[in-house]
Amino acid sequence: MSFADTFKALSDPVRREILQLLKTGKLSAGEIGSHFDTTGATISYHLGILKKADLVWETKVKNYVYYELNTTVVDEILLWLTDLKGGGGNDEKV
Repeated sequence: MSFADTFKALSDPVRREILQLLKTGKLSAGEIGSHFDTTGATISYHLGILKKADLVWETKVKNYVYYELNTTVVDEILLWLTDLKGGGGNDEKV
């Protein structure tokens, strides 16, 4: 995982909304696209960036491609941010 790819992917509101949709479970590209007023090519572009950042997994079933949230990467980001913050938050400020 590259943090640069991850943060680039998270910087776009459409991609963040796609991740929100996927937190309830697997969706096909068409199901994801139905939530947006944009072309299938644009949704495909956003899904490609999310895949490159390892934020989503792709599974092919017959003629459909399904996407699901990769919570492992989300956990790694949260762990890094918690460590950056200083952990428990009980640290005394000087």
